[in-house]
Amino acid sequence: MSKKRLVISSGSGISAESGISTFRDAGGLWEQYPVEKVASIDGFRADPALIHKFYNERRKQLSSVKPNAAHLGLVDLERDFDVRVITQNVDDLHERAGSSHVLHLHGELMKVESLTHPERIYTLPCDELTDKGLETSVDTRDSYGDGVRPHIVFFGEAVPNMELAVQEVLNADIFVVIGTTLVVYPAAALIQYVKKGVPIYYIDPHPAQVPDWVHVIDKPATQGVAELMQLLRNQQG
Repeated sequence: MSKKRLVISSGSGISAESGISTFRDAGGLWEQYPVEKVASIDGFRADPALIHKFYNERRKQLSSVKPNAAHLGLVDLERDFDVRVITQNVDDLHERAGSSHVLHLHGELMKVESLTHPERIYTLPCDELTDKGLETSVDTRDSYGDGVRPHIVFFGEAVPNMELAVQEVLNADIFVVIGTTLVVYPAAALIQYVKKGVPIYYIDPHPAQVPDWVHVIDKPATQGVAELMQLLRNQQG
């Protein structure tokens, strides 16, 4: 008997309990750095050195934290379900926890791409780059002599994995949203592609307004995923 497909849409809230700064909460990164300067394509064109500095800091922070119980809980659910994670996060905590299927909508912090050939993607640290560590700069070059930029989908750019994400949602037997305000598009639109009759769960301590048929678990991700695991396994049993 094939496993039910459990599709997860995760946002910054799932990583917040690991110590990753969120962007929109009080004291978040948007208050420290204007979004147009560090997370937009116009910002990169205007001041690429600042962009490199900002993402170097984010990598340093990421290297100091670990996956939390919410990330690990989703891995545990793979015993009973075909779990597919679609994440807005650029961290690698889902992968480090052990999730088998992770699709990144907004890019990956630990990767950079060639400025002239964006299909050339490098995972840091990388021997194919002139800078061998986790930090890059405007002077970093790949083995072809090309400059690099963070492998991040900036505001003002298309989300290349959106179509793949929609296909995952269309194939879901169960859909779960974790740790997102449901205001960041196009990711927030994924819930609209869930087929009629498919159960939807929404885990967030400050949930957005959702239709009545969505099962809301208004708890932080670690507590919410633990409750979700119990609910799903009770239904399986």
